[in-house]
Amino acid sequence: MKKVAVIGAGPMGLACAHELLKSGCSVDLYEADDRIGGMTAHFDFNGLSIERYYHFICMPDQPMFDVLDELKLSDKLHWNATKMGYYYNGTLYEWGNPFALLRFSPLTLIERLRYGLHMFYCTKIKDWSGLDTQEASEWIKKWIGQRAYDVLWKKLFLLKFHKFTGNLSASWIWARIRRVGTSRKNIFTEQMGYLDGGSETLLKAYQKSIIEKGGDIHLLTKVRKIIISNGRVTGLKTESGIEKQYNQVISTIPLPFVPQMIDDLPDAVSRAYESINNIGVVCVIVKLKKQVTENFWLNINDERLNVPGIIEYSNLRKLDFNVVYVPFYLPRDNDKYQLDDKDFIDEAKNIIKTVNGDIQDTDIIDIHASRYGYAQPICPPEFKDSLPPMTGVIGGLIIADTSYYYPEDRSISESVKLGKSLSVLALKSA
Repeated sequence: MKKVAVIGAGPMGLACAHELLKSGCSVDLYEADDRIGGMTAHFDFNGLSIERYYHFICMPDQPMFDVLDELKLSDKLHWNATKMGYYYNGTLYEWGNPFALLRFSPLTLIERLRYGLHMFYCTKIKDWSGLDTQEASEWIKKWIGQRAYDVLWKKLFLLKFHKFTGNLSASWIWARIRRVGTSRKNIFTEQMGYLDGGSETLLKAYQKSIIEKGGDIHLLTKVRKIIISNGRVTGLKTESGIEKQYNQVISTIPLPFVPQMIDDLPDAVSRAYESINNIGVVCVIVKLKKQVTENFWLNINDERLNVPGIIEYSNLRKLDFNVVYVPFYLPRDNDKYQLDDKDFIDEAKNIIKTVNGDIQDTDIIDIHASRYGYAQPICPPEFKDSLPPMTGVIGGLIIADTSYYYPEDRSISESVKLGKSLSVLALKSA
């Protein structure tokens, strides 16, 4: 029986371990956190179990639908018509449908038509290779013009990608536009999905199935070293000093952590992993008595507010309270990222009260901040060509993270898809 260690118990690691167990392997799953799920993990928000970071399901997410069917969770998936808004210079505009675009007065009629044509074009592209060499902001400007870019995209890019703005892959940005743009009931109605009980419903089902199939999940267990002998994996060592032998090791944690675990990693491969840039996030979640807006997703371009948008999750999944996520995307070396959670909480309160002037401090029931330094890999043009292969560097070792979704954006669906692919690679290799 092949003995396999999977490092990282996010959806990718869970999907990989699950598939390997189905194929008869012995599997141990290692997770440094105190819970499974990675960025999809829930926490107890004073009586409300909810994701630390927001998640939603789109209509193109077929790998997600497949695993829900397999785990007999399809009846837990629900779809809601959702709204999108645009808060521009103190005014809240409807957004996300042709009529809203035509009424968006900050742009001229020609600019509105050019923007609409670009969005429509993005939903029809099948082959992204022609975009792969192009830089995203320049590609957008060619379609909609400089002024429309300044109104609709410039601040969003700067607040999401900071110093990396100006060197982003057009194919990567296109994939984000297309995923949301094709999640529609019709041309006028956006439609998003959610699970009863949130992402934890899927995580618990994976956990239950993995344990029933004989797999072991080791929480609060950080892997310190992957042991290599004669150019091949022989096992691993945890931070507590426990060593265990394996035929294969599969890592699903962020690539920059990998060189710290492997002494014999070739220099060129190590440099490639370490060179991948990531954006961190401080995500403030707010429980309120009042609705902030009717929108699930609210884009923001206002000189007073330093976030690209807010996500009012309770406008997708009905909850007992109004719940809003306020994400601050920041590189880990950004001075603001070093601030205390309280600073972000205070700023989030101000953002919400600015967007909706009727909301007072007394309307805020609870508030919490979570942070993660590797929320999003940064993908410049031709990013895929810069990634080391997932296999073949060291015998029995498979390495991947969310970078390998490229050009797709991070999502649970893509995690499941790649996790299954990693299991296939493991089963094919000697």
